[in-house]
Amino acid sequence: MPINKKELTKAQVAKAMQCKTADDLMALAKSAGFDITKAEAEAYMAELADVELDEAQLQKAAGGGCYPDCKNDYCFEN
Repeated sequence: MPINKKELTKAQVAKAMQCKTADDLMALAKSAGFDITKAEAEAYMAELADVELDEAQLQKAAGGGCYPDCKNDYCFEN
């Protein structure tokens, strides 16, 4: 059964991005209650390998950024 990406938490995605192999990703998915095939894991690994974050996304992933109505010039939310 394909994983609904909307069901994944940010922490789960971060852990998935740290996986080095499809087998690692399969083990992580299984520990989170998801069952994926080797082919699906390899496809996800290929997708993850092709991800490049822009500066704003990188700041958010690293815990940066501000609250939605922030008015500071240096924030990426504006």
